[in-house]
Amino acid sequence: MNFRTEAYSTILKVLKDKEYSDTLLHQRAKKIKNAGEDPALFYNLVKGVIKLCLKLDYILQQYVDKKKFASTDVKIKTLLYMGLYQLMYLNSIPDHAAVNETVELAKTLFNEQVADFVNAVLRSYLRNPEITYPKEPELRIAYEHSFPPELVKQWLELWGEENTEYLAMFFNENPELHIRVNTTATTPDKLKAYFAKRDIILKPSAASSNMFYTAQTAEVLEDVAFSEGYFSVQDTSAALIVELLDPQKEESVLDLFAAPGGKCSYIAERMNNTGEVIAVDKIPSKMKLLKQAADRLQLTNIKTVITDAFKYGPVAPAFQRVLVDAPCSGWGVFGRKSDLRWQVHQNIPELIKLQEKALDYAANFVAPNGFLVYSTCTMNPKENEDQIASFLKRNKKFELVPASQFIPDKYTSSGFLKTIPFKHNMDGAFAAKLQRIK
Repeated sequence: MNFRTEAYSTILKVLKDKEYSDTLLHQRAKKIKNAGEDPALFYNLVKGVIKLCLKLDYILQQYVDKKKFASTDVKIKTLLYMGLYQLMYLNSIPDHAAVNETVELAKTLFNEQVADFVNAVLRSYLRNPEITYPKEPELRIAYEHSFPPELVKQWLELWGEENTEYLAMFFNENPELHIRVNTTATTPDKLKAYFAKRDIILKPSAASSNMFYTAQTAEVLEDVAFSEGYFSVQDTSAALIVELLDPQKEESVLDLFAAPGGKCSYIAERMNNTGEVIAVDKIPSKMKLLKQAADRLQLTNIKTVITDAFKYGPVAPAFQRVLVDAPCSGWGVFGRKSDLRWQVHQNIPELIKLQEKALDYAANFVAPNGFLVYSTCTMNPKENEDQIASFLKRNKKFELVPASQFIPDKYTSSGFLKTIPFKHNMDGAFAAKLQRIK
């Protein structure tokens, strides 16, 4: 098996068929490893090309007839993206090998004519690799860092050129692995010492005592400590949302839109495996992942309900805490979910209506003096601060609880949990804690 062949078909499914790269990568990484190929190289090539395809396309246009290239089949463009990415970013692969292997793949998949075209374009780049980007900030950032211009335009309006560029640059870096200690099974100190004996360095997070991060991703994930349930993989921003919720022992907690279950399992752990966490989501495959995580972590206080969150019932104020982790535009996770940045066709107004509906529905389940946490993985104010302001106007029974009571000040703003990727070294997230006062 040639990892480039697998990488090619994976990238094509994402760019052409709009499939999700994470699902495909998980499915194919085992095949790569079993065939004796390097899964890390496979991951890097696939994720890198998907992230940077607009930049790669812009660069390639400098060495071809632009009009003809615009109508070139995406199958051939994908080959060129792969070849160029290897030349620009994979230092472990010599230039001649990157070109030759891509040309050979072109012969296998297409014909000599396509192979000659691929060879000519890649060698033209090698002869003259200097690229000039547009001066206009919107287009410069879009092409230099590979983000849709219409998305960059929104970011520029919200945060200005400097912060927009920092954000784009952060999302193009290879993210470190964030892990969460399962405190029902061990302690942070014990887990850190365990890995230190194996020459694996866990760096403590400044945001949470239960979180670490590391650059030694493969070693950590392959260690038996994962399969035995001593830790979970979770971005620190997501863990902070649960710490804002602050679930207590023996409580009843409702988690709407719960799958795949990272926050849900942390809720269960914070409750020391007592009380009851009702996890609701409509996607069976994702709920299966939640159940697998609960089994691995030996959490018995989670009850899964596979149904549409808007159909869960009976509707009654029966829960001390309710988490509504709402569907959102995902602006905060573009670094980890490489294909999400290209889905700007998402209808933000429709998402906002859905979030509004989710907030109002979730509020019905909050017991008197109980708490409702609304969270997203985006930094879009329309989906965050504006949603909460609108909700509080409609619902006089609730008031905002300052996030700084539960979260270090550095990660809060105006009473909300707000994480900024390039400032806080984690995904972008938002959460508001509301208490029912009537």
